[in-house]
Parts: sequence; structure tokens; C-alpha cells
Amino acid sequence: MTPLELAAWTWRMPRRGRGFWFSLAIDVLWPIVVLFVRLNVRGKQHVPGNGGVILAFNHLSNSDTVAAVVFALMSNRVPRVLAKASLWRTPVIGWVMRSGGHIPVERGSVKAAEALRPAVEALQAGECVMVFPEGTFTNDPDNWPMKGKSGVARMALEARVPVVPVAEWGTQDLLPRGTVLPRLLPRKKVEVVAGAPVDLSDLYDSELTAEVLDEATKRVMEAITTMLSGIRSGRTGSPKA
Repeated sequence: MTPLELAAWTWRMPRRGRGFWFSLAIDVLWPIVVLFVRLNVRGKQHVPGNGGVILAFNHLSNSDTVAAVVFALMSNRVPRVLAKASLWRTPVIGWVMRSGGHIPVERGSVKAAEALRPAVEALQAGECVMVFPEGTFTNDPDNWPMKGKSGVARMALEARVPVVPVAEWGTQDLLPRGTVLPRLLPRKKVEVVAGAPVDLSDLYDSELTAEVLDEATKRVMEAITTMLSGIRSGRTGSPKA
């Protein structure tokens, strides 16, 4: 998209439910996206306009969250970000997380089902929950998604909501790992592409055993990898085997 095309989205993205500080953060970062990012968003039609839904992204960079939030807003959904609880104790970022109704996860302090209970409740209430199933940046040397954690599967199966796989590419150039300031010039191309929801319906009535959660997680990560392969084959000619 050109800067003019991106700017046209300014007043089309939903504002209700964003909260003051989250909305302010979006308004501050949006001009940077408009001016310095060659953003290509595809697959918005796969995101349902209402009802609970999980948007599951691969994880390359700290700028992934910005691109993911923009994708959700351009899909006409206000996302609730699932993130580590320590962010709520960080100055300024904590204000944004609380204001936006985002969902903290206390890692390692409680059982998995209890830690994810607020996310499941948000989904059952019809919210759009945004998650990075890998839990951290991929450690794959070629930036392919690595094995996901089972949280996304547990949320989807307990809440019985669709999981939309979304691949991001180019964010690692915009804000490489280990850097604080984005590399804005020359303008970086960032692509965010969603696919059809992952079919987990055959697992809804299953006991949430490790095997069931592993199978559901595998399907989600394979779908994300397929979407990423499509982006990269178009750009680099080297799809994931």
C-alpha cells in the first residue's frame, strides 16, 4: 500500500473498545507505519466480524505486535493481546496494556488452564484475542516458525472458537532483534497474510490430553508456516520444504 492508501485507513479502523492509552499508542505509531512501512495486508476476509476468534501469528521481532494490531484493526476487530504479565508492571507499557483490556499471563506460577482462564473468558465473551503461539522469537536460523506452545490450542478448544493463522514477514528488517530503534529508511516492506481458520472441530469433545493439545498446536503452526511459505516464495523463491 502507498502512504496515501494507508492514510485512508485512519478513520476506517474501529475505535470503540480500544481504551484511552491503547488508542493513544495506536495514534502515535500509525503515522510511522503510514510514512515508513510498505505494508501489504491480505486475508482480512478470514477474520469473522464478530464473535470470539484467535489470531495466531509467527514471531520474528518486537515490531510484530504493531503489525499484528494493525492487521486486526484493518480487519475491523479490536484485539486483546495475550502477553506476559511482567509488561503490566512496566512504566507506560503497563498503562497501554491495562487500558486496552489486554490479557496478562503469569508464566510458571499457576497451572496452564488457570493461567489462560481470562483469555478463554474473553473469547467466550466474543473478543478477538491475539497470540504468538511460539511464546518468543523463533530460534530457527532461517526465521521459520518453531514448535508452538499448547496455550493457543487450549484456548481454542475450551472456548470453541476459530483460530485464524496469520504470517508476518519483513518485521525482522524493520526492527531487528537486539535493536531498540526501528530502521525506517529505506522504507521496509512488511507483509501480513491470513489464511482460512484452522479446523479443530473434531477435537472439541476430546479430553484435553497432551496428545490432543499437541495435535491442535501442530495444525495451527503448520497453517502459519504455510502462509509464511507463500509470502516468502513470492519474495525469495525459497518456500519451506
